[in-house]
Amino acid sequence: MAYEEKRAWIMVLVTVVSYTAYLVVLLGRAGGAPLAHASYGALLVWTVGASIVASIALNIAVALASPRGANTKDQRDREIHRFGEYVGQSFLVIGGVAGLGLALARADQFWIANAIYLAFVLSALLGSTAKIVSYRLGFHPW
Repeated sequence: MAYEEKRAWIMVLVTVVSYTAYLVVLLGRAGGAPLAHASYGALLVWTVGASIVASIALNIAVALASPRGANTKDQRDREIHRFGEYVGQSFLVIGGVAGLGLALARADQFWIANAIYLAFVLSALLGSTAKIVSYRLGFHPW
């Protein structure tokens, strides 16, 4: 398995675990109250920070476990990385537009922040999935 594919798997794992943890804690804090009244700011920042630290730590661990492939990227790796990033960026645009739309509709800050966070999560998942599929099924640039 290519090192870049391992990095994509790490991104999927960290993204799913951190967003699931965020939702579980957030829903627990809300209890029976409306979700928009739950305290989410610090939780969101800590979740994003923890996922960044976990991603870095796991990438270092994988690089130490297989040091030969950690620094090598060929043309195919670069093209797959670029393709995955382009695919994932679509959700960032959708999230930005959704956040803007919610702000214009004067929605609560909770919904704006969570729409943008969900867009980042979906972007990471879609981009990493595109990379994994490209490695597994073959990549054919246009």
